[in-house]
Amino acid sequence: MTSIEYKNLSVKEFTKAAEIYESGHAGIYNMCKKDYPDILAELEKEPFNDLLDCGCGTAPMLTLLHEKYPDKHYTGIDLTPKMIEVAKAKKMKNVELVVGDCENLPFAENSFDAVICSESFHHYPNPQSFFNSVYRVLRPNGRLILRDMTMKSNAMRWFCNRIELPLAHLAGKGDVRIYSREEVQNFCNNAGLHMEIFEVRPVFRLHAVIRKSGA
Repeated sequence: MTSIEYKNLSVKEFTKAAEIYESGHAGIYNMCKKDYPDILAELEKEPFNDLLDCGCGTAPMLTLLHEKYPDKHYTGIDLTPKMIEVAKAKKMKNVELVVGDCENLPFAENSFDAVICSESFHHYPNPQSFFNSVYRVLRPNGRLILRDMTMKSNAMRWFCNRIELPLAHLAGKGDVRIYSREEVQNFCNNAGLHMEIFEVRPVFRLHAVIRKSGA
C-alpha cells in the first residue's frame, strides 16, 4: 500500500473509534492504557515545560498530565479530525490540539522539552520522517519517550509484519510495521538522535527514551 492508503485507513479506523476510545467499551484500544504509567514515570525523572503528544487521539495521556502538572503547556497532534474534536471538547487549559501529520510536525524548531508517542508509531508509513521531525522540534537535551509494540523474536516480528498486519488491513486497520531495536536505532542515528533506553517490557511493549544532544 502507499503512504496515503495507510493514512486513510488509519483515519477511517480512528474516526469510528473516537467516541468509544476512552470508554469501557474501547475493546483492543484499552491496551493503550497500559502505557500511561510508564510514560508518567519517565517524565517524572526530569523537569519539562512544553510537551508534545504525537498521535494523541482523544488526549487521554494529556488529560492525565494536565491533572498532574496543570501549569505546564501541552500540545497534541493527531491525523484524525474526529479524535481532535473529541479531545477539544474537554476544554483543558494550556492544551493546544492540532489535526496534523506526525511525519511532518507543523511546529517551529526547538519548541518542546519532551515528545511522547504511545501506540501510534506503528501507524506511520514513513518512520524516518517522524524521527527527523522530532529532532527538529525538540530543544537541545530534549527527549522522545516512545511506547509501541515490539517482539524480541525475529520470527514473531516476521509473522506479525507479514501475516497479521495484512489481515488487519483487510479488517480496516492502518497498522504499518512492528520494529526491532536495530531499526529504531537506525532511525535515531539517521536523525541525529541518541537512544538512551530500549527495553522490551511485558505485553510486547517497546519502551524507548531517545535524546537530542545539548547545544
